[in-house]
Amino acid sequence: MPPSLAASLLSHRQIPMLLLLAASGTALTAAFGSQYLGGLAPCEMCWWQRWAYFAAIALLLPGLVRNNPARARRLVLVMASLALAIGGAVALFHTGVEQHWWQGFTACTSPVKATGGLDDLRAAILAAPVTRCDEIPWSLFGISIAGFNAMVSFALALFGFAAATRQEDE
Repeated sequence: MPPSLAASLLSHRQIPMLLLLAASGTALTAAFGSQYLGGLAPCEMCWWQRWAYFAAIALLLPGLVRNNPARARRLVLVMASLALAIGGAVALFHTGVEQHWWQGFTACTSPVKATGGLDDLRAAILAAPVTRCDEIPWSLFGISIAGFNAMVSFALALFGFAAATRQEDE
């Protein structure tokens, strides 16, 4: 019986990378879905959290090469896990800002699109809704999106670090 296409393209050693890729992609899909379908505009710190997932995806993709040595797979997993842990730290900080445990250090941002002169640009800026970093746009059981993201990011980072320690040569 010939091996399946998936088995010939991937080894079982790449499963942790695939799981982290899928989880990171799912987190980004949820973030963009809440923005474009749910109407929850992201603040500046929300964008920073998304960048951590983009970085993890970019770092994990080279790990999908079929015959990578264990050292390369470990490096890919550790680097992606570091990106996820940094994203978790940003999310935890954002949660603290939302809860008013500490002051944020960012200016709140808002997308502004104007196609005229200076007066049109000024009017667009003044009319644009401000997405504040210290307000909670949505929560469940008292946990904001940033709070859930902190938990997910740290869990994925721990999974990645654990998987890196288990990478063996084939």
